[in-house]
Amino acid sequence: MAELFIGLMSGTSLDGVDGVLADFSAPVPAILGHASAALPPPLKAELLALNQPGYNELHRAALAANALMRVYADVVGQLLSKASISPFQISAVGAHGQTVRHQPQLHDGSGYTLQLANPALLAELTQIDVVADFRSRDVAAGGQGAPLVPVFHQAVFGKAGQTIAILNVGGMANLTVLGPKLPDDVLGFDCGPGNALMDAWCLRHLDQPFDANGAWAASGQIQPGLLQAMLAEPFFAAHPPKSTGRDLFNPKWLERQLGGYADLAPADVQATLLELTAKTCAKSVKSFGAESQQLIVCGGGAFNTHLMGRLQALLPSLAVSPSDDHGLPAQQVEATAFAWLARKAIRREALSLQSITGTRGARVLGAIYPA
Repeated sequence: MAELFIGLMSGTSLDGVDGVLADFSAPVPAILGHASAALPPPLKAELLALNQPGYNELHRAALAANALMRVYADVVGQLLSKASISPFQISAVGAHGQTVRHQPQLHDGSGYTLQLANPALLAELTQIDVVADFRSRDVAAGGQGAPLVPVFHQAVFGKAGQTIAILNVGGMANLTVLGPKLPDDVLGFDCGPGNALMDAWCLRHLDQPFDANGAWAASGQIQPGLLQAMLAEPFFAAHPPKSTGRDLFNPKWLERQLGGYADLAPADVQATLLELTAKTCAKSVKSFGAESQQLIVCGGGAFNTHLMGRLQALLPSLAVSPSDDHGLPAQQVEATAFAWLARKAIRREALSLQSITGTRGARVLGAIYPA
Protein backbone atom coordinates (compact mmCIF):
# COMPACT_ATOMS: atom_id res chain seq x y z
CA MET A 1 0.00 0.00 0.00
CA ALA A 2 1.13 3.54 -0.73
CA GLU A 3 2.40 5.69 2.12
CA LEU A 4 1.75 9.18 0.84
CA PHE A 5 3.18 12.24 2.58
CA ILE A 6 3.55 15.86 1.56
CA GLY A 7 6.58 17.93 2.52
CA LEU A 8 6.62 21.73 2.51
CA MET A 9 9.68 23.93 2.83
CA SER A 10 10.17 27.69 2.82
CA GLY A 11 13.83 28.27 3.43
CA THR A 12 16.02 31.06 4.72
CA SER A 13 16.44 32.40 1.19
CA LEU A 14 12.73 33.40 1.19
CA ASP A 15 12.45 32.55 -2.51
CA GLY A 16 9.13 30.74 -2.11
CA VAL A 17 7.52 27.51 -0.95
CA ASP A 18 8.45 24.13 -2.40
CA GLY A 19 6.24 21.10 -1.94
CA VAL A 20 6.57 17.44 -2.84
CA LEU A 21 4.21 14.50 -2.80
CA ALA A 22 6.20 11.42 -1.85
CA ASP A 23 5.42 7.73 -1.53
CA PHE A 24 7.48 6.02 1.18
CA SER A 25 6.14 2.48 0.69
CA ALA A 26 9.47 1.39 -0.87
CA PRO A 27 12.98 1.77 0.60
CA VAL A 28 13.70 4.60 -1.86
CA PRO A 29 11.04 7.36 -1.77
CA ALA A 30 9.13 7.89 -5.01
CA ILE A 31 8.41 11.53 -5.80
CA LEU A 32 4.93 11.65 -7.32
CA GLY A 33 4.69 15.41 -7.69
CA HIS A 34 6.38 18.75 -7.12
CA ALA A 35 4.79 22.19 -6.84
CA SER A 36 5.96 25.62 -5.77
CA ALA A 37 4.60 29.07 -5.10
CA ALA A 38 6.30 32.42 -4.77
CA LEU A 39 5.79 34.39 -1.58
CA PRO A 40 3.73 37.53 -2.16
CA PRO A 41 6.15 40.50 -1.95
CA PRO A 42 4.49 42.07 1.14
CA LEU A 43 4.68 38.73 2.98
CA LYS A 44 8.29 38.20 1.96
CA ALA A 45 9.16 41.70 3.19
CA GLU A 46 7.37 41.10 6.49
CA LEU A 47 9.07 37.74 7.09
CA LEU A 48 12.42 39.35 6.40
CA ALA A 49 11.62 42.23 8.78
CA LEU A 50 10.60 39.78 11.52
CA ASN A 51 14.15 38.44 11.59
CA GLN A 52 15.00 41.55 13.61
CA PRO A 53 13.32 43.11 16.67
CA GLY A 54 10.56 45.53 15.76
CA TYR A 55 7.24 47.12 16.64
CA ASN A 56 4.25 44.90 17.61
CA GLU A 57 6.12 41.73 16.71
CA LEU A 58 3.69 39.21 18.23
CA HIS A 59 0.71 40.53 16.27
CA ARG A 60 2.67 40.84 13.03
CA ALA A 61 4.22 37.40 13.41
CA ALA A 62 0.84 35.76 13.98
CA LEU A 63 -0.64 37.35 10.87
CA ALA A 64 2.44 36.52 8.82
CA ALA A 65 2.18 32.88 9.94
CA ASN A 66 -1.46 32.79 8.82
CA ALA A 67 -0.55 34.25 5.44
CA LEU A 68 2.29 31.76 5.02
CA MET A 69 -0.06 28.85 5.78
CA ARG A 70 -2.35 29.99 2.98
CA VAL A 71 0.58 29.79 0.57
CA TYR A 72 1.40 26.35 1.98
CA ALA A 73 -2.23 25.28 1.48
CA ASP A 74 -2.11 26.50 -2.12
CA VAL A 75 0.94 24.31 -2.77
CA VAL A 76 -0.84 21.32 -1.18
CA GLY A 77 -3.82 21.98 -3.44
CA GLN A 78 -1.56 22.04 -6.49
CA LEU A 79 -0.01 18.70 -5.53
CA LEU A 80 -3.35 17.02 -4.95
CA SER A 81 -4.78 18.38 -8.20
CA LYS A 82 -1.80 17.30 -10.30
CA ALA A 83 -1.88 13.79 -8.84
CA SER A 84 -5.71 13.55 -8.94
CA ILE A 85 -5.91 12.34 -5.35
CA SER A 86 -7.97 13.43 -2.35
CA PRO A 87 -6.69 14.83 0.94
CA PHE A 88 -7.87 11.66 2.69
CA GLN A 89 -5.22 9.62 0.87
CA ILE A 90 -2.39 11.66 2.45
CA SER A 91 -1.03 10.39 5.77
CA ALA A 92 0.35 13.78 6.83
CA VAL A 93 1.88 17.05 5.72
CA GLY A 94 5.32 17.94 7.04
CA ALA A 95 5.44 21.75 7.29
CA HIS A 96 8.74 23.35 8.23
CA GLY A 97 7.53 26.94 8.67
CA GLN A 98 9.65 30.05 8.25
CA THR A 99 12.67 30.47 10.50
CA VAL A 100 12.78 34.01 11.88
CA ARG A 101 14.97 33.47 14.97
CA HIS A 102 17.48 30.75 15.73
CA GLN A 103 19.28 31.05 19.07
CA PRO A 104 19.87 27.59 20.57
CA GLN A 105 21.57 27.37 23.97
CA LEU A 106 21.67 31.14 24.34
CA HIS A 107 20.29 33.47 27.03
CA ASP A 108 19.05 30.89 29.58
CA GLY A 109 21.07 27.83 28.60
CA SER A 110 18.25 26.33 26.54
CA GLY A 111 17.64 29.08 24.01
CA TYR A 112 15.08 28.63 21.28
CA THR A 113 14.43 28.32 17.59
CA LEU A 114 11.35 29.89 16.03
CA GLN A 115 9.74 28.81 12.77
CA LEU A 116 6.65 30.91 12.02
CA ALA A 117 3.69 28.69 11.23
CA ASN A 118 0.07 28.08 12.23
CA PRO A 119 -0.18 24.30 11.80
CA ALA A 120 -3.75 24.25 13.12
CA LEU A 121 -4.81 26.61 10.34
CA LEU A 122 -2.98 24.50 7.75
CA ALA A 123 -4.76 21.37 8.99
CA GLU A 124 -8.06 23.22 8.76
CA LEU A 125 -7.37 24.46 5.24
CA THR A 126 -6.13 21.13 3.87
CA GLN A 127 -8.09 18.62 5.97
CA ILE A 128 -4.85 16.64 6.39
CA ASP A 129 -2.88 15.90 9.56
CA VAL A 130 0.03 18.34 9.87
CA VAL A 131 3.39 17.76 11.52
CA ALA A 132 5.32 20.93 12.36
CA ASP A 133 7.82 22.45 14.80
CA PHE A 134 10.49 19.85 14.07
CA ARG A 135 13.41 21.73 15.59
CA SER A 136 12.23 22.67 19.09
CA ARG A 137 12.50 19.20 20.66
CA ASP A 138 16.10 18.90 19.53
CA VAL A 139 16.90 22.28 21.08
CA ALA A 140 15.10 21.30 24.29
CA ALA A 141 17.32 18.21 24.45
CA GLY A 142 20.47 20.32 24.24
CA GLY A 143 20.90 20.26 20.47
CA GLN A 144 21.36 22.98 17.90
CA GLY A 145 18.03 22.18 16.22
CA ALA A 146 19.78 22.36 12.85
CA PRO A 147 20.60 20.98 10.45
CA LEU A 148 18.04 18.15 10.47
CA VAL A 149 18.39 17.00 6.87
CA PRO A 150 21.60 14.91 7.34
CA VAL A 151 19.56 11.97 8.66
CA PHE A 152 17.45 12.14 5.50
CA HIS A 153 20.56 12.44 3.35
CA GLN A 154 21.74 9.23 4.98
CA ALA A 155 18.51 7.49 4.00
CA VAL A 156 18.59 8.51 0.32
CA PHE A 157 22.26 9.05 -0.55
CA GLY A 158 24.15 6.83 1.88
CA LYS A 159 26.15 3.85 0.60
CA ALA A 160 27.88 1.43 2.93
CA GLY A 161 31.63 1.46 2.49
CA GLN A 162 31.73 4.91 0.91
CA THR A 163 32.27 8.41 2.27
CA ILE A 164 29.88 10.88 0.62
CA ALA A 165 29.57 14.62 1.22
CA ILE A 166 26.29 16.46 0.61
CA LEU A 167 26.18 20.26 0.59
CA ASN A 168 22.85 22.05 0.87
CA VAL A 169 23.14 25.68 -0.23
CA GLY A 170 19.99 27.58 0.66
CA GLY A 171 19.92 30.90 2.50
CA MET A 172 22.51 29.27 4.76
CA ALA A 173 24.77 26.37 3.76
CA ASN A 174 25.04 23.09 5.61
CA LEU A 175 27.22 20.05 5.09
CA THR A 176 26.49 16.37 5.62
CA VAL A 177 29.29 13.80 5.65
CA LEU A 178 28.16 10.19 5.39
CA GLY A 179 30.97 7.92 6.51
CA PRO A 180 31.53 4.35 5.37
CA LYS A 181 30.14 2.77 8.56
CA LEU A 182 26.47 3.73 8.24
CA PRO A 183 24.05 4.21 9.91
CA ASP A 184 26.10 5.56 12.83
CA ASP A 185 28.78 7.35 10.83
CA VAL A 186 27.00 10.64 10.02
CA LEU A 187 28.13 14.22 10.63
CA GLY A 188 26.32 17.44 9.80
CA PHE A 189 26.59 21.15 10.59
CA ASP A 190 26.04 24.62 9.18
CA CYS A 191 28.98 26.05 7.22
CA GLY A 192 27.81 29.68 7.16
CA PRO A 193 25.97 31.88 4.67
CA GLY A 194 24.81 30.29 1.45
CA ASN A 195 22.72 32.55 -0.76
CA ALA A 196 21.28 34.95 1.83
CA LEU A 197 23.93 37.68 1.67
CA MET A 198 24.34 37.41 -2.10
CA ASP A 199 20.57 37.64 -2.61
CA ALA A 200 20.28 40.69 -0.35
CA TRP A 201 23.13 42.47 -2.16
CA CYS A 202 21.65 41.61 -5.54
CA LEU A 203 18.23 42.93 -4.55
CA ARG A 204 19.77 46.13 -3.24
CA HIS A 205 21.80 46.92 -6.35
CA LEU A 206 20.05 45.16 -9.24
CA ASP A 207 16.49 44.98 -7.88
CA GLN A 208 16.61 41.25 -8.65
CA PRO A 209 15.86 38.55 -6.05
CA PHE A 210 18.99 36.56 -6.91
CA ASP A 211 22.06 36.53 -9.13
CA ALA A 212 21.04 34.15 -11.94
CA ASN A 213 23.82 31.62 -12.59
CA GLY A 214 26.14 33.84 -10.53
CA ALA A 215 26.70 35.96 -13.64
CA TRP A 216 26.97 39.25 -11.75
CA ALA A 217 29.44 37.76 -9.27
CA ALA A 218 31.46 36.36 -12.18
CA SER A 219 31.72 39.87 -13.64
CA GLY A 220 33.38 41.26 -10.50
CA GLN A 221 36.77 40.87 -8.88
CA ILE A 222 37.28 39.13 -5.54
CA GLN A 223 38.62 41.56 -2.95
CA PRO A 224 41.16 39.71 -0.77
CA GLY A 225 41.10 42.21 2.11
CA LEU A 226 37.33 42.14 2.40
CA LEU A 227 37.27 38.36 2.08
CA GLN A 228 39.78 37.94 4.91
CA ALA A 229 37.82 40.36 7.09
CA MET A 230 34.66 38.31 6.58
CA LEU A 231 36.46 35.02 7.16
CA ALA A 232 37.57 36.35 10.56
CA GLU A 233 33.99 35.89 11.81
CA PRO A 234 34.36 33.55 14.85
CA PHE A 235 31.56 31.25 13.64
CA PHE A 236 33.77 29.91 10.87
CA ALA A 237 36.43 28.76 13.33
CA ALA A 238 33.94 27.14 15.72
CA HIS A 239 33.93 23.35 15.86
CA PRO A 240 30.71 21.40 15.15
CA PRO A 241 28.05 20.95 16.28
CA LYS A 242 27.09 24.43 15.15
CA SER A 243 24.23 26.16 13.38
CA THR A 244 23.50 29.67 12.22
CA GLY A 245 20.97 31.86 10.41
CA ARG A 246 19.94 35.40 9.69
CA ASP A 247 20.40 36.22 13.39
CA LEU A 248 24.11 36.46 12.53
CA PHE A 249 24.54 36.62 8.75
CA ASN A 250 22.29 39.49 7.72
CA PRO A 251 22.65 42.85 5.91
CA LYS A 252 23.78 44.55 9.13
CA TRP A 253 26.62 42.04 9.44
CA LEU A 254 27.60 42.76 5.85
CA GLU A 255 27.50 46.52 6.42
CA ARG A 256 29.92 46.13 9.33
CA GLN A 257 32.31 44.17 7.12
CA LEU A 258 32.10 46.86 4.43
CA GLY A 259 32.99 49.64 6.86
CA GLY A 260 36.45 50.13 5.42
CA TYR A 261 35.53 49.26 1.84
CA ALA A 262 32.97 51.90 0.93
CA ASP A 263 34.45 52.52 -2.52
CA LEU A 264 34.21 48.97 -3.82
CA ALA A 265 32.18 48.32 -6.96
CA PRO A 266 28.98 46.42 -6.10
CA ALA A 267 29.92 43.62 -8.51
CA ASP A 268 33.22 43.17 -6.64
CA VAL A 269 31.34 42.82 -3.36
CA GLN A 270 29.09 40.20 -4.97
CA ALA A 271 32.12 38.31 -6.27
CA THR A 272 33.62 38.35 -2.77
CA LEU A 273 30.37 37.17 -1.17
CA LEU A 274 30.20 34.23 -3.56
CA GLU A 275 33.82 33.39 -2.75
CA LEU A 276 32.99 33.56 0.96
CA THR A 277 30.31 30.91 0.47
CA ALA A 278 32.56 28.77 -1.74
CA LYS A 279 35.59 28.96 0.56
CA THR A 280 33.73 28.28 3.82
CA CYS A 281 31.91 25.32 2.27
CA ALA A 282 35.09 23.96 0.70
CA LYS A 283 37.00 24.33 3.96
CA SER A 284 34.26 22.40 5.76
CA VAL A 285 34.50 19.60 3.21
CA LYS A 286 38.29 19.47 3.47
CA SER A 287 38.16 19.42 7.27
CA PHE A 288 35.42 16.83 7.75
CA GLY A 289 34.84 15.08 4.42
CA ALA A 290 38.39 14.69 3.17
CA GLU A 291 37.88 10.99 2.40
CA SER A 292 34.93 11.67 0.16
CA GLN A 293 35.30 11.32 -3.58
CA GLN A 294 32.16 13.23 -4.46
CA LEU A 295 30.24 16.30 -3.33
CA ILE A 296 26.50 16.25 -3.99
CA VAL A 297 25.02 19.77 -4.02
CA CYS A 298 21.35 20.59 -3.44
CA GLY A 299 19.30 23.69 -2.70
CA GLY A 300 19.22 26.87 -4.75
CA GLY A 301 23.01 27.07 -4.85
CA ALA A 302 23.08 24.05 -7.17
CA PHE A 303 21.65 26.31 -9.90
CA ASN A 304 24.43 28.89 -9.48
CA THR A 305 26.87 27.73 -12.15
CA HIS A 306 29.60 30.14 -11.04
CA LEU A 307 29.37 28.90 -7.45
CA MET A 308 29.44 25.28 -8.63
CA GLY A 309 32.54 26.10 -10.67
CA ARG A 310 34.28 27.67 -7.70
CA LEU A 311 33.45 24.66 -5.50
CA GLN A 312 34.95 22.35 -8.12
CA ALA A 313 38.06 24.54 -8.41
CA LEU A 314 38.54 24.59 -4.64
CA LEU A 315 37.92 20.83 -4.37
CA PRO A 316 39.72 19.45 -7.43
CA SER A 317 39.90 15.88 -6.12
CA LEU A 318 36.10 15.62 -5.71
CA ALA A 319 33.42 15.22 -8.35
CA VAL A 320 31.03 18.12 -7.67
CA SER A 321 27.55 17.54 -9.05
CA PRO A 322 23.92 18.51 -8.34
CA SER A 323 21.67 16.05 -6.53
CA ASP A 324 19.69 15.73 -9.78
CA ASP A 325 22.49 13.42 -10.94
CA HIS A 326 21.87 11.20 -7.92
CA GLY A 327 18.12 10.68 -8.21
CA LEU A 328 16.59 13.67 -6.43
CA PRO A 329 16.30 17.16 -7.99
CA ALA A 330 18.11 19.88 -6.05
CA GLN A 331 14.97 21.95 -5.55
CA GLN A 332 13.08 19.00 -4.03
CA VAL A 333 15.53 17.65 -1.47
CA GLU A 334 14.53 19.72 1.56
CA ALA A 335 10.78 19.44 0.97
CA THR A 336 11.17 15.67 0.61
CA ALA A 337 13.18 15.65 3.83
CA PHE A 338 10.29 17.19 5.75
CA ALA A 339 7.83 14.71 4.25
CA TRP A 340 10.21 11.99 5.51
CA LEU A 341 10.48 13.64 8.93
CA ALA A 342 6.67 13.87 9.14
CA ARG A 343 6.47 10.11 8.52
CA LYS A 344 9.00 9.52 11.29
CA ALA A 345 6.92 11.62 13.70
CA ILE A 346 3.65 9.89 12.80
CA ARG A 347 5.33 6.52 13.41
CA ARG A 348 6.89 7.82 16.68
CA GLU A 349 10.36 6.90 15.42
CA ALA A 350 13.12 8.65 17.35
CA LEU A 351 16.03 10.08 15.39
CA SER A 352 19.64 10.04 16.58
CA LEU A 353 21.25 13.40 15.87
CA GLN A 354 23.95 13.46 18.54
CA SER A 355 26.76 13.70 15.99
CA ILE A 356 24.89 16.37 14.05
CA THR A 357 23.20 18.76 16.48
CA GLY A 358 24.78 17.70 19.76
CA THR A 359 21.48 16.64 21.28
CA ARG A 360 21.59 14.42 24.38
CA GLY A 361 19.96 11.43 22.70
CA ALA A 362 17.45 10.14 20.18
CA ARG A 363 14.17 12.07 20.11
CA VAL A 364 10.91 12.06 18.18
CA LEU A 365 10.84 15.39 16.32
CA GLY A 366 7.71 17.34 15.45
CA ALA A 367 4.30 18.19 16.86
CA ILE A 368 1.19 16.63 15.30
CA TYR A 369 -1.95 18.63 14.51
CA PRO A 370 -4.80 16.28 13.51
CA ALA A 371 -7.10 17.27 10.66
